Amino acid sequence: MKLKIPPAFIFLFFGLLMYLLKEFFPVGQFEFFGRQYLIKMLTFVAVAIVVVAMVQFFRRRTTVDPMRPSKATSLVTKGIYAYSRNPMYLALLLLLLAWGLWLGNAFNTLIAAGFVSYMNNFQIKPEEKALSQRFGKEYQHYCTQVRRWF
Repeated sequence: MKLKIPPAFIFLFFGLLMYLLKEFFPVGQFEFFGRQYLIKMLTFVAVAIVVVAMVQFFRRRTTVDPMRPSKATSLVTKGIYAYSRNPMYLALLLLLLAWGLWLGNAFNTLIAAGFVSYMNNFQIKPEEKALSQRFGKEYQHYCTQVRRWF
């Protein structure tokens, strides 16, 4: 892969950007009924997605290391992977959205969109290339059947 920045660091970087935006750009603050419930729901769903996705990887005895997709020993296409090719990244996005809600700045959605764009271009596309080389037509067919995020 071209870039060697772990997705967890990218997630933390974008989370920091959200915090800095809230601190230094005090426009776009909001509050609404049910915000705390929505934060809890997004967090719960994100954690559940990660747990389910990782269990599926461990059951298939394949790597969960996003920096080395070429070391994958099997292609996981069932369960949650039948709905999203990148459920772990989806979970990170949901956590960023929950964080943005907690911070209460509407402009944080733009930073979350930036996270999606960055992940698509610098993490997911290189992963897809490596997985396509590793699993060939089976992976290409999977890509036509299942969306990247959800």
